[in-house]
Amino acid sequence: MLSMTSALTIRRATAADAVALDRLAQLDSSTLPAAPQLVAESDGRVIAAVSTSNGAAIADPFVRSADAVALLRRRVRQLRPAPKTHRRLTQLRLAH
Repeated sequence: MLSMTSALTIRRATAADAVALDRLAQLDSSTLPAAPQLVAESDGRVIAAVSTSNGAAIADPFVRSADAVALLRRRVRQLRPAPKTHRRLTQLRLAH
């Protein structure tokens, strides 16, 4: 269970996380989200993972992990590049 003093680490999943991710998917009765993924770790244990390509998530149902999933999804949005149409519109406005 996450407590107020538990540190949460968000990082990219690596090959070394394969067993933990498989275990997490089994606990969640779900399939492993598409790679690449970001994971949330608490006390050295992976408690949630989110695909950076489609946002699918898995989480430990025995840990309060909803906040971890929300943080992972927020981080995924931050990592996505800005839409090119926005940049183009800005360039057009500056040209006039």
